[in-house]
Amino acid sequence: MSRVFITGSSDGLGLMAGRLLLDQGHKVVLHARNQNRANELRSKVAGAEAIVVGDLSSIAQTKSVAEQVNKLGAMDAVIHNAAVGYQEPKRLQTEDGLPQVFAVNTLAPYIVTVLIRKPKRLVYLSSGLHKQGDASLDDLTWERRKWDGTQAYSDTKLHDVLLAFAVARRWPDVLSNAVDPGWVATKMGGPGASDDLDQGHRTQVWLAASDDPAVKVTGQYFYHLKRRAVHPAAHDSKIQDKLLAACKAMSGLELS
Repeated sequence: MSRVFITGSSDGLGLMAGRLLLDQGHKVVLHARNQNRANELRSKVAGAEAIVVGDLSSIAQTKSVAEQVNKLGAMDAVIHNAAVGYQEPKRLQTEDGLPQVFAVNTLAPYIVTVLIRKPKRLVYLSSGLHKQGDASLDDLTWERRKWDGTQAYSDTKLHDVLLAFAVARRWPDVLSNAVDPGWVATKMGGPGASDDLDQGHRTQVWLAASDDPAVKVTGQYFYHLKRRAVHPAAHDSKIQDKLLAACKAMSGLELS
């Protein structure tokens, strides 16, 4: 039996992953953006060990989420599921002056990774769109570039792979992998999504809690239980370290 924390688990793939883990007999800690969503989540899911609360677009609240999890004790795995999509027509700015999509999709998983007591496994949700991400990592916060929501989202999904692989390189005692759940018909994916929704949450659950020898790997990218090729830059340690340095500068936290 494993103990798993899932960010962004009040609906969509995060909620589906939580339910599947509970069905498999694991302990699950869920996360909601605010107290109202946490109250709704309690009515949706029976058996969760706890629900932590915090808006991951806020650096301060993301740090609080990590503190809440640490107070519960060590986790066997963390699934970094939380994300915002690319529908926004303009650069939505957070209280910290960052694009919302970057704050939630890139900086929040970095902060949580740094602050949460090191688990045995880490799973970062990416997307097939990561292959369109800008590997230069220039102007991460879109202060000079003309805003492009799809490109901004694609960039952050590349960041998630870079983060997963950087952690795999720096923490050899932790299994750290990235997942493409497919384009599925969640609230974020939209009704026109063409992938199998039932497969959208299974790979991250498998990587987080299975005893299958196939999951005992690190620094890999998966789609529907199988390894997939990634953006060539994802394995470049210099690019990984450039992202880590940028996240450190923004958050004040360093990945050991």
